[in-house]
Amino acid sequence: MANLRRELDQRPSPEALLETARREDNRAGRLKIFVGAAPGVGKTYEMLQSAHAKLMAGVDVVVGVVETHGRAETEALLAGLEVIPRRRLDYKDHVLEEMDIDALIARHPQLALVDELAHTNAPGSRHPKRYLDVEELLSHGIDVYTAVNIQHIESLNDVVAQITHVRVRETVPDSVFDRADAIELVDLTPDDLIQRLREGKVYVPKQAERALEHYFSPGNLTALRELALRRTAERVDEQLLTHMQANAIAGPWAVGERIMVCVSDEPRSAGLVRYTKRLADRLRAPWTAINIETSRNLHFSEAQRDRLADTLRLAESLGAEALSIPGAGHGVADDVLRFARGNNVTQIIVGRSPRSWWSELIRGSIVHELVRGAGHISVHVIAGDALAAEPMPTTTLRPAERHEPFELVPYLMALLFAAIGLGIAELIEPFFGIENVDLVFLTAVVGTAVRYGLWPSLLASLAASLCYNFFFMPPVYTFTIAEPTNVAAFFLFMLIALLVSNVAARVRTQAVAAAGRVRTTESLYAFSRKLAGTAALDDVLWATAYQTALMLKVRVVLLLPEDGVLTVKAGYPPEDQLDKADLAAANWAWDNDRAAGRGSDTLPGAKRLFLPMRTGRGPIGVIGIDDDRTGPLLTPDQRRLLDALMDQGALAIERVQLVEDIDRVKRNLESDRLRSALLNSISHDLKTPLASVLGAASAMRDLSGLSDAEKSDLLTTIIEESERLNRFIANLLDMTKLEAGAVVPNTAKHDLGDIIGSALRRAAKILAQDQIKLEIEPNLPMLELDAVLFEQVLFNLLDNAAKYAPEGTTIAIKAHRQDGSVTLQVIDEGAGIPPDDLDSVFDKFYRAQKGDHVRAGTGLGLAISRGFVEAMHGTITAANRSDRSGAVLTIRLPVPAATAALDTAA
Repeated sequence: MANLRRELDQRPSPEALLETARREDNRAGRLKIFVGAAPGVGKTYEMLQSAHAKLMAGVDVVVGVVETHGRAETEALLAGLEVIPRRRLDYKDHVLEEMDIDALIARHPQLALVDELAHTNAPGSRHPKRYLDVEELLSHGIDVYTAVNIQHIESLNDVVAQITHVRVRETVPDSVFDRADAIELVDLTPDDLIQRLREGKVYVPKQAERALEHYFSPGNLTALRELALRRTAERVDEQLLTHMQANAIAGPWAVGERIMVCVSDEPRSAGLVRYTKRLADRLRAPWTAINIETSRNLHFSEAQRDRLADTLRLAESLGAEALSIPGAGHGVADDVLRFARGNNVTQIIVGRSPRSWWSELIRGSIVHELVRGAGHISVHVIAGDALAAEPMPTTTLRPAERHEPFELVPYLMALLFAAIGLGIAELIEPFFGIENVDLVFLTAVVGTAVRYGLWPSLLASLAASLCYNFFFMPPVYTFTIAEPTNVAAFFLFMLIALLVSNVAARVRTQAVAAAGRVRTTESLYAFSRKLAGTAALDDVLWATAYQTALMLKVRVVLLLPEDGVLTVKAGYPPEDQLDKADLAAANWAWDNDRAAGRGSDTLPGAKRLFLPMRTGRGPIGVIGIDDDRTGPLLTPDQRRLLDALMDQGALAIERVQLVEDIDRVKRNLESDRLRSALLNSISHDLKTPLASVLGAASAMRDLSGLSDAEKSDLLTTIIEESERLNRFIANLLDMTKLEAGAVVPNTAKHDLGDIIGSALRRAAKILAQDQIKLEIEPNLPMLELDAVLFEQVLFNLLDNAAKYAPEGTTIAIKAHRQDGSVTLQVIDEGAGIPPDDLDSVFDKFYRAQKGDHVRAGTGLGLAISRGFVEAMHGTITAANRSDRSGAVLTIRLPVPAATAALDTAA
């Protein structure tokens, strides 16, 4: 067992192998980042020197964008490098220049230089941030050199703000920094950098003077330099660790740590998230950000909901698993610890409460409860001063804070409940005494809390207490309390009323939240059942669009690829076209399998937010949503609900498409089979009579001295084989007419016996070697038939019987009336039909196993017969005889209604 454990420990890490495979994937470009502690250390200069070295080595190098900031030595290095002209954008009476990403992709060099990774693009650009442009270049297989200062790394934003007292607004997610294939630190001592600044090599003199007084102080630069060294060292150590794990090199692994950060609507939560990211990176541990939903969440303002949603999105962008968990009602601390223990969390990060000590004394402290109940879990309490509130990094606008309108009715109802309680108490007080009066008032308080919530119930508690004092505690009809014991009783009653109202209101809030979740679950279940019973693609798309619009209160549009072009297929309200910005965002979301449009990182100027709908097979469509609000479209709960709706809709669309694909494959296979059978029929069965005709005609031409009898035999052969060839061609034409729906019976009332006689006369030559037995019931009713088509049916059945029955045997034709229809049977004495083929004998080009004595045919006769019979509202079936070998082909034709009515009357 110990050896097995050692072998398992020595296996390469799957995650490390996947990371190594990603880096070795030739389809994606490679990213190298030049990192500096501050502006002016020479990142761009070093990047250009490296680019010249690559150019001399034969690499195709192109400059996408390089900012020289007027530095002569940097501009000199641009000489000899191809530069893509920048794209010009009009914005507020100004012309802005940005990197032309489309031209760069079209040029498709081996290496592209893209300076200032954290740059914010001008409005109207495809991506709001330059690092997203870099990611798109990498996805097209283009290697990228780029540069960034350490203060722009997202997880270090708070630390840099504390060091420099300057909040950097342009940041780069840590995931971009961590995915780099190479990191090169461009280092310069603080003294050298300050000297460059004074010489005017970084900023112009006046700007340099201000920078020296504030940002570029020796202390700041030293701290930033240490930060850059540490972050680069962490990235290098991570690369070394990945190499060791991928190659199963033994070493000191940091395992077992799992970190959880508790977030809320407080502005300082963003700082908590960034702190946890840095801690998780140092410990190389997975981490989770959670929010416990309590009754307080139901009363959040729009600004609070948006702030919480932004915090959770920030955690996701930094690599965390972001969750919003419904509280169980036992306290936030208990819910946090229950989740932590259930998910093997070893460290909990929580912010220090901003409440005063007396507020914590009255309402309790979540931090203290966590510390007391954590057990072996470490709890990190982060001081609020270290996490100054800052605006969240987002590309969406913030709506003005909205408050729920004040409603007077619940408070009036609270007073009414108290008044009703007073009336009931007055009635029962003479019989049960004052001791039971307070229970009536408590009942009114509980009823108010359950029906109208906390604040109306508090008013009801106050009103009930005053009524209890005024009407029942001596001296009555005054608020004076004479006896000290009554004072205690009054305040105890008020305290109990307040506690009961609070508990009842909390239960009501939880019940309302639970009812909301139940409604959501029921709606999702009903939606899944509706999709399961829907077979048409249009119905699935309409159901998906309608359900999404109904549950999220948004406008919805669904797009699917059609002939290589993304096309609007459904919408609610119905909409069949998009403007250029929306269409560009939808196509980008489809091509890149990522969100685009409003509120996203790509084409945020679009009206709608577009999300790819995907299944295990990949993306199958795009959904677009929008509404009339100016803020974020979706809260975290709504985003999870949208994901559930999209997943169900995508699976239903895939199911319908799979059914269509299967039907298409079946049709193709059937077409291939029919094509093969037709070619075989033409090449063999039609060739045989042609050969006979050609042979007989050639003999008559080339052979002299033929007797009259021999000539007669040859002519008979030519005529018979020509007639046979004519039947084959007629069958092919009839089958073509049937498939085209061109067969329309010209029905009239006919005697069945006459048609049978006509068919027998036509088939006389075919039946010359067989015996015919007729058993036709007398007085059969006239039937609505097309005489020509039905004669062809009988001829085909007789021809089939003559083929498969030995010469000299009997072919019987029976006809009788049975249960409102006339049944006609053609019975032979051949080998019969194989039981497994009974359902196939009426298929096109079907031919049963046959010996050499059986005449060739096209395999269309019975198929044509079924088509003709069904066109005349009849049925035809095949079976084997029960008394001996042989086949039975049965036709059932309905008796006309008028004839049946006359027979009944008679």
